[in-house]
Amino acid sequence: MESIDDLLRRYYGHATFRPDQREVIEHVLSKRHAMVIMPTGMGKSVCYQIPALTIDEASDEIVLVLSPLVALMHDQVTSLQAKGIDATYINSSLDRVDRERRYEAIARGKHPLLYVTPERFRKNEFRDCIGRRRVKLLAIDEAHCVSQWGHDFRPDYSRVGEIREQLGFPTTITLTATATAECRHDIYRQIGIDPSDIRLFYQGIERPNLSLDVQPVLGDDEKLAAMLDCFSDPTYRGGSVVVYFSLIKTLNRFSDDLLRRGIEHDCYHGDLNRRHRREVQDRFMRGDGDRVLATNAFGMGIDKEDIRMVIHAETPGSIESYYQEVGRAGRDNQPSRCVWLYDQQDLMTQMQFIEWSNPDAEFYGRLYDTLVEQNEPCKAFGMEWLNDRLQRLSRHDHRLATAIAMLDRTGVVAGPQPPRCFDVLTELPPQFKSDETLEEKKRRDQTRLYAMVQLAAEQGDRKAFLTRYFEGSPQQDYVDA
Repeated sequence: MESIDDLLRRYYGHATFRPDQREVIEHVLSKRHAMVIMPTGMGKSVCYQIPALTIDEASDEIVLVLSPLVALMHDQVTSLQAKGIDATYINSSLDRVDRERRYEAIARGKHPLLYVTPERFRKNEFRDCIGRRRVKLLAIDEAHCVSQWGHDFRPDYSRVGEIREQLGFPTTITLTATATAECRHDIYRQIGIDPSDIRLFYQGIERPNLSLDVQPVLGDDEKLAAMLDCFSDPTYRGGSVVVYFSLIKTLNRFSDDLLRRGIEHDCYHGDLNRRHRREVQDRFMRGDGDRVLATNAFGMGIDKEDIRMVIHAETPGSIESYYQEVGRAGRDNQPSRCVWLYDQQDLMTQMQFIEWSNPDAEFYGRLYDTLVEQNEPCKAFGMEWLNDRLQRLSRHDHRLATAIAMLDRTGVVAGPQPPRCFDVLTELPPQFKSDETLEEKKRRDQTRLYAMVQLAAEQGDRKAFLTRYFEGSPQQDYVDA
């Protein structure tokens, strides 16, 4: 069998591993759990991909990767296949025929590397299929999605503990670029691994080639002028630019202003259909469109080396989100600029987001009572009707989506989308009746936003500020297991 060094040279074209990669691979190949914290773009995925390459063709072993986004796994698998690596994915983008064909192939022992979303474990046919393989390694990519304290919490990720049990408690590796000490401990708890049984590989967050600038502005006119100055900065020409917005309406307004000035660009946000978004992403990756205005929906899976500039035109909601997004710049290790155009008025938008993502006990109670007492109208008229019943003052309030997702996560309803979200399975758990418990989550979200204010006011080294924020006390959860 080839050594892991030979596999690195053969499939990736590298003579040596980056820091920590070899140690992580050897650790999980010895059947020990690992949590990997590495800066964005520094090769976390190699830590589970090479273990898949060590699987013998005649073996029924498989490396299973839980990944949060369909587009992300599609791009990763396409890249792996181009290297000659036998990888595949199963997700909602496949039609029934393709999905069943892949189920059959996996059940027969093909594909040592498989990407799925955690939601796939809701499907009996997938559980039957993966049950015919031995999971050599379970990789939880973007592991911060597991934690309710993470900046990108996803309800189905909280079921990873159940998934590990279904798979027979396999060796597990969790990977992320953004997890505070508090978030790490919550991940350990959620996935069901004692901190003493998992080794933390903490590489830090330092990216020496990135410059982190905060430029105070007041109003859209100053913001647009600063953006134009960034575009014309000769030091960072020759690569791509991503401009991040929090609100689609703000993005569209700035897009119109840029078009009037003859500045070509693409737009990417959730109101565009999937095909359009895919076309924008493909153009960007090919280099045909080198400037994109986007919401944070644009990012995961954007592994483009020559992003020279990332501009935040509106304030991100947390240090984690900010770091994840600036980390997409300069993956070729060339000097790259990250500029946050800081208008204090933008904080109001993020404060509204916090309200939407933290329904109170009264809202949960009204939602639950409506689902039980008016179940037939809910099923007949759908989410829009339910939204009108609960939120008569503002139909743009997004608390309903948050509350349904949380009820699904805890098994109160049968699914996150209609019609299954209207099927009530059990009583409302105590945590949704306690304002004290719900307020704690809200307080933590507010604390993360306040950290952004502190970052903006930082007069010293902003990278040192970020390091202090993320590191906490890594030695507390590091065990050389």
